[in-house]
Amino acid sequence: MEQIRGQLLVAAKHLLDPNFFKTVVLMIEQSESGAMGVVINRPSDIAVSHALSGHLDVHGMNENIFYGGPVEPGGLIVLHDRADLAESEAVIPGVYVPTRADVFEEVIRAAQEDGDSTIFRVYNGCAGWSPGQLESEIARGDWYSIPASADLVFCDDPYSVWEESMNQVATSQRFIDQTVENPELN
Repeated sequence: MEQIRGQLLVAAKHLLDPNFFKTVVLMIEQSESGAMGVVINRPSDIAVSHALSGHLDVHGMNENIFYGGPVEPGGLIVLHDRADLAESEAVIPGVYVPTRADVFEEVIRAAQEDGDSTIFRVYNGCAGWSPGQLESEIARGDWYSIPASADLVFCDDPYSVWEESMNQVATSQRFIDQTVENPELN
């Protein structure tokens, strides 16, 4: 199978599974053991400050936690844009995932100290596939793959990400350029 780490999986229109209906998944890991990613376009109504109260001092963090997928619903994953934070690995340029659990707290602290200069998202759960499962779903046409970008991962309007991604899919599958400079001449 081609490498899908760092790609976006875009749910096809016919994929009606409520866990993945109109979702876009950033693929974080792929190995012989399977594949894992996070849904990037489903914010919850739970604020980071509420979810982490009692664990971290995060007063005033109004960012919402995102639904990352149905696997490990109690687990939290953070993605951030800080290349300078230790023990973080680039998924794609401008998007990093911590490689150790204690770096999660470091990302949150950096975001509190730096204000708007640190971009991050916290995901509850993840999307996971056993060996061969994702390949089968892609072959069946349930998912399209497009290159990921930090702009889409950290989009200010996550509800627009699926439509934007589907437009990229449609554009990439065109054989003939369908843009017309002067449509009135047709």
